Formats: sequence, C-alpha cells, structure tokens
Amino acid sequence: MSEVLFQQFVLPFEVVSDSLDAYLILAGILFAIGSFGFLARRNAISMLMSIELMLNAVNLTIIAFGAFIEDLAADGSVIAIMVMAVAAAEATVGLAIVIAIYRNRKTPLVDEYDAMRR
Repeated sequence: MSEVLFQQFVLPFEVVSDSLDAYLILAGILFAIGSFGFLARRNAISMLMSIELMLNAVNLTIIAFGAFIEDLAADGSVIAIMVMAVAAAEATVGLAIVIAIYRNRKTPLVDEYDAMRR
C-alpha cells in the first residue's frame, strides 16, 4: 500500500549513482581538500579536522568499492568501521595533546610547539 501512495516521492538516500566513478571523484576531492587543509593551516585544531576529512574520504572509497565489488561487500564495511574507530581514537588523543600544549603555551599554533625541545 505504501509503495502505491509514495511512488512519486524520492527520498535522499534512494538517489544512488550507478557508477563507481562518481564516488571516487567525490572521495578524491574530499581527500585533496583535507590534504590542502593539513598542509596550509598552522592551527592544530584545523589540522586535526583536515585529517578527519581525509579519513572520511578513505571510508567513502572503501564503502564504494564494497558496494560495487561483491567479494568486498562484507569486508569493506568492517574495514570502514575499523577506520572510524581509529579516527575517533586519533581525534581524542590529538585533541588531548593540543589542550595540554595550549595550557602551557597559550597558543594553538603548530609553529610554537617546537619550543618544547629546549
């Protein structure tokens, strides 16, 4: 009954590309933005966000390959969940280090962190 009533509506998650190229191009763009953000920023928080963006691009690639290659369907999801767990741990540890350094140096800029060597 619901199929008859709602057949003219298209939900956002129902619009899926039939080719792997669209997902790989999007993942490549996300990874490029993340790598540019990591290399161009001096703020440690921005650098951590850029790393998260790159890891999300990797996850998108893994899930896309899992969706289009039948042999990788189950393994792709497991690998993506493991990447998410590593990303969460990296964000937690990285943010803790940035907060600890900020308490001592009063600056989030990465250029100032080399003073700890002295």
